Amino acid sequence: KLCEYKGIEIIEGHLMPDHVHVLLAIPPKYSVASVMGYLKGKSSLMIFDRHASLKYKFGNRKFWAEGHCVSTVGLNEAT
Repeated sequence: KLCEYKGIEIIEGHLMPDHVHVLLAIPPKYSVASVMGYLKGKSSLMIFDRHASLKYKFGNRKFWAEGHCVSTVGLNEAT
């Protein structure tokens, strides 16, 4: 839903035990950093609203770790 609001296309995603891989098509008017801040911030609020018991496990409402790793799809899309 969050991506739909901003016109971001989710191409592929994978959940790992301790992190998430997501391939997104982001419109050029948005920076990667602003999109990641938006997704991490709003999704953590949504998660805590739906699963109130997690507030006690994660204390000060920090569900996601700080930072993110970015790579682009360029000449070799298979990679």
